[in-house]
Parts: sequence; structure tokens; C-alpha cells
Amino acid sequence: MTTYEDLPPALFAFPGPVRDMLVAAVLSGAKTSTTGLLTEYEAAGDPLPVVGGRMAVMDSAERPVAVLEVTDVRILPLAEVDLEHALDEGEGYTSVADWRDTHERYWHGPQMREVLGDPEFTVADDTLVVAERFRVVERL
Repeated sequence: MTTYEDLPPALFAFPGPVRDMLVAAVLSGAKTSTTGLLTEYEAAGDPLPVVGGRMAVMDSAERPVAVLEVTDVRILPLAEVDLEHALDEGEGYTSVADWRDTHERYWHGPQMREVLGDPEFTVADDTLVVAERFRVVERL
């Protein structure tokens, strides 16, 4: 039997208020999609999510609060993220432009640039992202 300790972590943003808000949206069911940079997976040496894979959602204190199951994974250029995906991120976006603006500020932030090892990192329309859909299968 797999327990949450055996699962890879699902980390939404960096620990702090943004992660707390995102985890709350996951737990409420408002957030059923997320987007990461393909280059972030590569920089961290993390495997890409796979459909049917499960992950433990970690809160800002690195405590597991839920188990997610991946229901869809797409790798696509940033310019191809659609409105449905943006809305399903559950963060109140009303347009893809609004979604992209918020994500660009996050991806261009000092913490992300440090993770990527590139203090000048920027995204463009052709930047590859990992668009993931999931469902909560268990609350811990």
C-alpha cells in the first residue's frame, strides 16, 4: 500500500502566502490545474508528472495536506495556454492575459531565477510550460 510518505511532493509556489492561497484553492476544489516551466523541472532534475501519478500536496510548513492524482499533462509553448486552463487554476483569472501577467511576475522573480541559476531569466511566447490537471483523491 502506498502512503503519502512514498509520494513525490506537489509544491505550489514557494512557501509563504502564495503557497497557502494555492493549497487552499486545491483543497476547496477551485484549483484543478497548474502550470510550471519545463526548464524548472530540468534544472531540479525532477521527472515530469504522468497521468495517473499521485503526489502529496505540501503546505508552507512542508506538511502533507492532500493527495493529488494527475489527470492530464501537456507540454506546450506559453503562448498556447488556453482560457480553460487559466480559469481552472482557481486563482480568479478572467483572461489568459491576466493569468500570464501573474505567472510572468512569479517566473521572473528572484526566487525562481535563483532556482534556475539564471539571474536574467525571462519567458517568451515559445517558452515551454508543463500544463497539468489533477484531482484531489484524499485529504490528509
